[in-house]
Parts: sequence; structure tokens; C-alpha cells
Amino acid sequence: MPISDSFEQAIEFAKTALQGMTANSVPPTPENFMVWYTHVAGRNPNLSHMLSILTDNNQEITNTISEDIYNRFFVSAATVEDDALHATAERINEELRRIMDYIGEAGDGVSQYGETLSTAKSDLSSANEQVGLKEVIARVLNETQKMEIINNKLEQKLNDSNSEVNQLREDLEDMRKEALTDSLTGISNRKMFDMELRNAARDAMEKGEDLSLMMIDIDYFKKFNDTHGHQVGDEVLKLLANTLNKTVKGSDIAARYGGEEFAVILPTTNLDGAYSVGEAIRTRISTKKLVNRQTNTDLGKITVSVGISQFKYGEKLTDLIRRADQALYSAKNLGRNRVISQMDMEKDALSFD
Repeated sequence: MPISDSFEQAIEFAKTALQGMTANSVPPTPENFMVWYTHVAGRNPNLSHMLSILTDNNQEITNTISEDIYNRFFVSAATVEDDALHATAERINEELRRIMDYIGEAGDGVSQYGETLSTAKSDLSSANEQVGLKEVIARVLNETQKMEIINNKLEQKLNDSNSEVNQLREDLEDMRKEALTDSLTGISNRKMFDMELRNAARDAMEKGEDLSLMMIDIDYFKKFNDTHGHQVGDEVLKLLANTLNKTVKGSDIAARYGGEEFAVILPTTNLDGAYSVGEAIRTRISTKKLVNRQTNTDLGKITVSVGISQFKYGEKLTDLIRRADQALYSAKNLGRNRVISQMDMEKDALSFD
């Protein structure tokens, strides 16, 4: 928590944080207080955006959701990942030390073998009896056998180390994927979204190509959770994520943005193309009946609202996200279960007075 706030500011932020927690029935635990204090103090726009989505949609902020927000912004990104990376780095260092020890041991054997060969060369030159020649050859053969044993052991140890290094490489890749994957839905998380959006904007400017962004929100999700329970709600989030994966193609990237809000990055796609993708997603979801296969219960239908914006070269990515969010909220205000693009909003903004 920042320590730059004055005493008066800290008191005011603390009061506002507690008021917000009380209004949303959030238990005043130290972790929850840290989340809300950071929010009202304006220290983390991403955290504030997530809370705003939840409160604007009147979604219940449960202990599970609060814990997820705390872990996302204060634990997962800083502590868990760092600890895992540190442990893996230690394993790598240990394996490198073992490899260097192996090579050092083999080097000592090579040095000794070299001395034996050098001595044997001199002895062979001076030996004039068969017995003397046999002794020199026997000594060389003995040292050669020792060297062969050393080499075999070194080869085995290096093979073992190679297997360990490959395993470490896989572990690092797994950690990288886990750090960039939403634990519930299995698609890209907010961190991955931020990274990919920056990359997509850079590529769009370098190649002079289009780039669109789609924000998707489940309609009346709080009511659905209240009716069917949060576990069923989680399954709906997974189902939506799976639908996005099946609908988007090529270099498009679907991500869970926060809560029940999802995002799709659409490289080389203009507003018309993005609108078509949005309609395909909306139609695919709204025309399907939702059934709990375990209980064979008909849960009705769910719908989504979609907002779309197109990247303007050189603009801040927060502006691109803001326009997509504005289009999304416009879709909500116009009755939900629809796709609205920034072009629709610009048309509606024009009128004769």
C-alpha cells in the first residue's frame, strides 16, 4: 500500500473504502480493505476497472470474487510467480554446478591420461626388451580402460542432466502459460490481453493494417448467479470462453478481461469484419438452450452484449478500450443481446438541432 498519502488523505480514503465495502456487503478483512483502499485512492486503474464492472452491473462481490481480485493484483503477479521462478532458477543453477563438476572430474582424468601417454611414449622409445614393452602397453591399456569408464560415467551424467534441463524448460513454459492463463476458463487472462494488445497495436502501425477490439459481457449475469448459484455461473463462464475459442480464428485472441466480461483482439480486421465476428458470437450463444446435463435441468438461455472499437494509429490503448467499453454499455442500454460498434455511436451522436 502506498505510504505517500497524508494523514488526512489516508483517513478519507479509508472511510470511502469502508463505505464502498459496506454498500457492497464485502467483509472488512485486511485483504479486502487493501483492494478497496487501492481502488478509492486511484492507485491501480485495472483494479478499479474490474470493481466498476462488478458494481455497475450490480453483481454480488462474494468472498470468492474478492479473493480472486486480491490474488490477481497483490499475490499472484508478485509473490507466487516470483517464488516459482526463483525455485526454478535455483534448480537450473544447481544443475549447472553439477555439470561443471562432471566436466571438472573428466578433465582431471584426461590430464592424467595425457601424462600416462606421454610417459609411455618415452618408455617405448627406451624399451628394448619384450617384457618392458608389455609393461608399457599394459599400463596404457589400464589407463585407457579407466578413461573409458570416466567417459561413460560423464556421458550418463550429461544425459541425466540433459533430461533435467529439458524438464526445467517444460516447467518454465508451463509457468509462463499459467501466468498468462485465466485459471477458471483456461483462456488468456488480463495480463496476456495487455501484452497481446500492445503487440497487435505495434504490428498494426508497422504494417499499416487494421486492428479491432471487441468487449463482451454476459447479460443479467448477477440475476443468473442469484437464481442458479455461482458454481453454475462459473460453468457458464467456461462455456462462453469455449465458444469464443471456437468462433475466433487465426491470430485473433480471446481473453477473460474480468468478472463476466471478455475481450477479443482482432488483428487485420476492420469494424465491419469485427461486427460480423461479434454477430456470430452473439447468435451462437443466444440461440442455444442452456441445460445442466447433471440434473437435466433447463436453465433457459443466456445472451451477451458486444461493443467494438477500431484502433487509431498512435492513440493510447486505454482510449481504444474505452471506446469498446462505451459501445458495450450502449448495447446494454439499448436492450442488451446486441452488437454495437463505435461507428454506430458516432452516427447516433449526429443530429440536427
